[in-house]
Amino acid sequence: MIILIFFLAHWFLSLFFQTFFLHRYASHKMFTTHKVNERIFHMLTFICQGSSYLNPRAYAIMHREHHAYSDTEKDPHSPYFFRDVFQMMWRTAQSYKLYEKRLKEPDAKFAGNYPEWRLLDFWGSTYVSRILFGIGYIAFYIAFATHWWMFLLLPIHFMMGPIHGAIVNWCGHKYGYANFDNGDKSKNSIPLDFLMLGELFQNNHHKRPNNSNFAAKWFEFDPVYPVMKVMHWVRIIKLRKPLAG
Repeated sequence: MIILIFFLAHWFLSLFFQTFFLHRYASHKMFTTHKVNERIFHMLTFICQGSSYLNPRAYAIMHREHHAYSDTEKDPHSPYFFRDVFQMMWRTAQSYKLYEKRLKEPDAKFAGNYPEWRLLDFWGSTYVSRILFGIGYIAFYIAFATHWWMFLLLPIHFMMGPIHGAIVNWCGHKYGYANFDNGDKSKNSIPLDFLMLGELFQNNHHKRPNNSNFAAKWFEFDPVYPVMKVMHWVRIIKLRKPLAG
């Protein structure tokens, strides 16, 4: 039971900060917040993603490219240009590293207006940081695992961020239904997206990329949006009014 709780906590906390901080804030600036709060969110993203920490700058640049070139050859991770999800993940990782290591500069229209914390982003991307988190996960399992098969969950802990990204980018552009014709192949994979915290409403999101609520129809539910509304009401963040379109 302890291992299951730990696994689910890591899954949903990592995913929450990926969608809330990296996606909705760093990439789209769906809300504004005080610099102190931004630093807190940045640190929590590092802690919760752990060994698979994703640099907000690199994430934001690639995600903006994805929207601009959705499902074309310039899309950094469209499933329609790869044999399988593993090839897509490998190519995505290569593109990500170029921006994370600053070996490539983005087009001007994709640059800027994303959170940067040079020291934390550098440390979080080092092998030392990733290995230390990995050792921590292994130690926790050694202490609390009651069956051998539980250790099979460890690779998911190690690669949590990329796994979340792969599920969204692959399934969200291949499987499901579409509410809107966006000129791409984006889909809403399921109407009640609890497992991926609303990220699989890709068709809705590509239609309204500035809207903090990824649900569009009455039967759809984005579980992160109510959390953001509460944070807005208590003035931790300030939700921006979505642009028309």
